[in-house]
Amino acid sequence: MTKILFVCHGNICRSTMAESVMTWLVRQSGVEKKYQIASAATSTEELGNGVHHGTVAQLRRMGVPVVPHRAVQMTKMDYDRYDLLIGMDEWNRKNMLRITGGDPEGKIHLLLDWSEHPRAIADPWYTGDFQATWEDVLEGCRSLLLQLEKER
Repeated sequence: MTKILFVCHGNICRSTMAESVMTWLVRQSGVEKKYQIASAATSTEELGNGVHHGTVAQLRRMGVPVVPHRAVQMTKMDYDRYDLLIGMDEWNRKNMLRITGGDPEGKIHLLLDWSEHPRAIADPWYTGDFQATWEDVLEGCRSLLLQLEKER
């Protein structure tokens, strides 16, 4: 089983969207037993809070079930628990490296690293553009799943 942890700053917008999208994609593909998917924050700002209403609304518009979720913080132990720790932007990656103390096994990536156009995913908390975040997250999750399934 491949264990994936999606990570963003607060764990209420991008990482929870990625968790929901990836969960939906693996179910649609019939490979859900091959994956364990979760999400976490690098900060403590939103701990215990539910998924942001903008993320919920966007996922519902697209017909994607929202995973039940309360924001949690990533820990150093997550490095050993997960096969992939996937941030949304460079700031997330830097904070993930700080939390884990490094990345000796090459597990830390950005979600769009597997896409044809690697880039950061803008934070809709600041941009208000949940549609753009959806498009980037969907592209990243599809590309990641395709790569993981090729490697099997």
